[in-house]
Amino acid sequence: MTTQATSKRTSEGLSKGLSKGTPKGAWQITFLLFLFMVVNFADKIVVGLAGVPIKKEMGLTQEQFGDLGSSFFLLFSISAIVVGFIVNRVATRWVLLILAVIWSLAQFPMVGTVSFTTLVICRIILGAGEGPAFSVAAHAIYKWFPDEKRTLPTAILSQGSAFGVILAVPALNWIIVNHSWHHAFGALGIVGLIWAVAWFALGKEGPLVSTSAVTADEPRIPYRKLLTSRTFIGCVVATFGAYWALSLGLTWFTSFIIEGLGFSQHQAGFVSILPWIFGATIVLLTGWISQLMLTRGFTTRGARGVLGSVPLIVGGAILAMLPYAPPGGIMIALLVIGSGLCGSIYVVCPPMLGEFTPVSQRGAIIAIYGALYTISGILAPMVMGNVIQHAATPMAGYMSGFTINAAIMAGSGLLGLLLLWPNTERARLTGTSQPAGTIKGAMSPT
Repeated sequence: MTTQATSKRTSEGLSKGLSKGTPKGAWQITFLLFLFMVVNFADKIVVGLAGVPIKKEMGLTQEQFGDLGSSFFLLFSISAIVVGFIVNRVATRWVLLILAVIWSLAQFPMVGTVSFTTLVICRIILGAGEGPAFSVAAHAIYKWFPDEKRTLPTAILSQGSAFGVILAVPALNWIIVNHSWHHAFGALGIVGLIWAVAWFALGKEGPLVSTSAVTADEPRIPYRKLLTSRTFIGCVVATFGAYWALSLGLTWFTSFIIEGLGFSQHQAGFVSILPWIFGATIVLLTGWISQLMLTRGFTTRGARGVLGSVPLIVGGAILAMLPYAPPGGIMIALLVIGSGLCGSIYVVCPPMLGEFTPVSQRGAIIAIYGALYTISGILAPMVMGNVIQHAATPMAGYMSGFTINAAIMAGSGLLGLLLLWPNTERARLTGTSQPAGTIKGAMSPT
């Protein structure tokens, strides 16, 4: 008993000591991982940005292009789950480095003449390398920040996606217009290798990692319970709807601007960054508001669950108005605002899962969460391509596809609002008593 008591005191002392402040170097790692996600999303957007030139050069139908967009996600989820369990045992520093190298090498075959089959295979390999990216990066960041300080760095990490598009689209579009879409892929491969070199030199493992003393006292929760908990299910469902919108933006937004609204490739490049600029604002604002609410005493049900779900419902309602708007600026505004609001859920779900998941299981749970919600990345581009192919006109097809998106976003937001109760989840899973005040109203301070 003496040994156990000493171990417990050591564990508690270590945890308290590490939680007092943010370790030195945490924000440098956050910035490097932000750049990691910038490259990640630049890799994702290039096919959608070059969609019209690719379709013309290869003679692809709308359905084939939709299949190309979906191919990226074929191994995305499987890879995320496998790597999620790996990072429970292997340092995230080396896993992130390997992922970045895979991305980079997968881009270079497109520099020369390439067949449709080769393009699809390279996108599948790229998806396998990028599937675990966000979950592994989030797991890495959580080794540098205690729970109460994770929302803002998670928001910054998430914004790598928006800035990846905002920064990459003008540069890649310039390459596409003035050279060819082939060279755009090559440029991304080079940038990926540059990041890998920087990470190899500067990347480190965070100090807020469970030691043997901590893990000895930390109870493991069966994965069956974690994966069937209502907050886990709520996170998957809510983010599924958000990712449906995101994957359509990655694959079809630029094609819609050109084929549906009549913009040129050059003009479409500038319009294509608008949803990401708005989305970046929403995500950073969500991270700031969430952290502010937590410091004011709100439960994580309100500061994370409600704050992430409601924008999905509102965004879906806005997208539902799209078919009734005149083509042009109003239609673009509705699409930008409606789809941009979905970004809030990405900020709050990983911290919610981290609230009730033991540290030794966190990497796998966040990865499985990512693997499940990104299944919508397989479905959304394929559904849109099929709908456009069989519609009376391309514009009618796009409107039907965006209406489906609206329904899925709003429905996922409603389910998230019902299911996301992270503040009481750990007590339910472990059968312990709830702290007083943890089940007050969704938006009421404890």
